[in-house]
Amino acid sequence: MCSATLLVVACALTTATGCSSGKADDPKEAPSPSASTKQTPSKPADPNETAKNEAVATYKQYWQAMERLYSDSSGKNNDLKQFAAGAALKNAEADAKNMHSKGRIISGHVAVGSPTVTSADISRKIPNATLSSCLDISHWQVIDSTTKKPTALPPTRLTKYVIVSTVERWPEGWRVIRDEPQGQKC
Repeated sequence: MCSATLLVVACALTTATGCSSGKADDPKEAPSPSASTKQTPSKPADPNETAKNEAVATYKQYWQAMERLYSDSSGKNNDLKQFAAGAALKNAEADAKNMHSKGRIISGHVAVGSPTVTSADISRKIPNATLSSCLDISHWQVIDSTTKKPTALPPTRLTKYVIVSTVERWPEGWRVIRDEPQGQKC
């Protein structure tokens, strides 16, 4: 018997036995006949949609981990490896280390606007997805870790821009492997 059939049978038995209040033959508490006939098994989730949702969730967690990485000059809060690998991990860790060595940290919040899966291939040996989003770093502030004062940044820098990222599903879970700012406002 397949698991969906077992689930339907279990649901039917649960509905038939129901809960009892200890009162015999109380017509107010008897289940209506239509209650058990309305139950239908839920249809299985689309694996492609599930993969896309998981990739987007990992991408959002990746940026939360990036916030922690850049804000902690000690490097003790570096959990980025749970969400990134390859070039994305290597570049982020090197950039944060460089910034921290200059006595700077980043404070604030990154907003990931409308991450959209532009392509996905879950049939590959290593399933992957490409995402496009609007990254808003306008609330990220570079701080001198000694004085705790903001450092001056070029006024012409992009603070809201399109970024394209590649996410792969590894045995440990989804990982961002590439992050490519597109140099265009969003």
